[in-house]
Amino acid sequence: MPGLSRRQFMATVGAAAAAWGISPAVLGRAAAAPATPSEAATTLERTIRMTAPAFRQYRTLVFSPGEAYVPRLDVLGKEPDPGRASRRRSLAYLGHLTDMHVMDPQSPARMDPMAGLDHSLFAGAMRPQDTLTVHVAAAMVDAMSKARFSPVTGAPMSFAIVTGDSADMHSELELSWYIGALDGGEITPNSGAAGVYEGVQAWPEAAYAWHPDDPAGDPFGAYGFPAVPGLLTAAVSEPVTSVGLPVPWFTVYGNHDTTLLGTIAVNAHLRAMAVGDRRPVSWQAYTADLLGGYAADTTLIQRLTNAVSSYVGWQPDTRSVTPDPARKLFEQSEFMAAHLRSPAVPGPIGHGFTQANLDSGQTWWMADMGANIRVFGLDTCNQIAGPDGAVPEDQFIWLREGIAEAQERGRLVIVTSHHNSLTLENEAVPAIGPSQRLVHAEEFIAMLQGFPAVIAWVNGHTHINTIQSHARGDGSGFWEITAASCIDFPQQQQLIEVVDNRDGTISIFATTLDHSSEATWSQGDFSQAGLAALSRELSANDWVETPAMRLGSPLDRNVELLLKAPFDLSTISDADLERAQTADRARLMAHDQGA
Repeated sequence: MPGLSRRQFMATVGAAAAAWGISPAVLGRAAAAPATPSEAATTLERTIRMTAPAFRQYRTLVFSPGEAYVPRLDVLGKEPDPGRASRRRSLAYLGHLTDMHVMDPQSPARMDPMAGLDHSLFAGAMRPQDTLTVHVAAAMVDAMSKARFSPVTGAPMSFAIVTGDSADMHSELELSWYIGALDGGEITPNSGAAGVYEGVQAWPEAAYAWHPDDPAGDPFGAYGFPAVPGLLTAAVSEPVTSVGLPVPWFTVYGNHDTTLLGTIAVNAHLRAMAVGDRRPVSWQAYTADLLGGYAADTTLIQRLTNAVSSYVGWQPDTRSVTPDPARKLFEQSEFMAAHLRSPAVPGPIGHGFTQANLDSGQTWWMADMGANIRVFGLDTCNQIAGPDGAVPEDQFIWLREGIAEAQERGRLVIVTSHHNSLTLENEAVPAIGPSQRLVHAEEFIAMLQGFPAVIAWVNGHTHINTIQSHARGDGSGFWEITAASCIDFPQQQQLIEVVDNRDGTISIFATTLDHSSEATWSQGDFSQAGLAALSRELSANDWVETPAMRLGSPLDRNVELLLKAPFDLSTISDADLERAQTADRARLMAHDQGA
């Protein structure tokens, strides 16, 4: 299949260089050079694993050997052509970020006191690494930026997708930090008083928390968590610098971007708590404050007493903190509005959302990534209650019609959402007011299987690397690709590449990516990268969950996912792919030039 002629190549390079303000000669040399797989650090070269397990003993992390790609034939159903590697060409190379859980751990509305009631039931309410999420986000963005060229074909990255749970506790401050980490710049991950941590990890009476200055009296200390004096001050004092993603990125809602802790509908009292000057320390105080005293006693007099005492600060087990209006809990539409305010570079403006979304309230979108790939961004989150999701019928119909149109146009389809097929089961509907039918996993999968153009469903939510096949029985079908998270071990994300094998099959390469910090944290290393490394180490010692399980199996990490091509891919010319990749290279060069 012929590529660009010399004249076409020069015209393509000239146009791309002019569009991005870079040297045509430099871009021309890069575009003309043979593409070679990137040598940027990924789990192909080395992995990070725990030291030898021991019961109730804190473990550190070490670098381990890398993991090669494992071919998966669940969908294709037969042995692939062994010569495909010499013929393959890249159709799209992208990054996948999910469950970043950027958080302000000092917000008075945080539910961390609920861990004092039951650590296992409220496992996500309080983690030892809660102060370090911005450091991890910056380290992950750095790793993805360095992996801007494919480890399989050397193709430049075209775009990235973010599949939700970005702002952990529904805070405008968290929302701005997460967008800032992806766009690039400096972030000081603090609220309230400058340079001062005011939260449960500094308060001895919060016996359910890890106290890094002195963990002797908490359950984390009993497990073997170390003393790290000065950590809390260091975490909130120094600005974190993010290089930003070098490619356009698109996002969807997660349940944490929709409700408080991804579970409870946000009400007026929660909004007041978030920006106020009192912080509940115990679960009793939190529930009494949240419920206005209803949880403490059923008598009218006691309700009134609790409400008044809470208002004037008499409620037991509370602390005074510095109020901060920046901790405001955002409205659903404000999530989209914040993305529309994001800079045009790396773009796109709105990151999938448009002014039409904001005007109509529609929280899902569709975008063409070049001439060959169409991506659908869904909102599977339930605004009523519960962490799991479903697809409202109006969105389901919209998606089905959009996929049909994309298939008719000869475009490959990637569907993105926060929830995956294991968690698309929420049935909560409003008790009063209009509602609509909710579509759950079985019906949703069956619909996607009805369109050969659908090749992948990319999602998150469970914080576990998981890849599932959804075959149609004739070699076609689609792959469901779920990445882990940036908050829980292993704190990994993904690189995804769609490849034409030129034999009637497609390979989707999924590559697991660690953030750019050392495996082993060194005591006293409070540098930006050092704090990211400490966060991963702390997450590996989660004594309530099973951290190693979240790695997934080797079939869920570095894999080659094969399937039958839905149409004749020779209709996609090499010349068109060269034009697109030259434009992508120009964008990457402009990003480096700007940096």
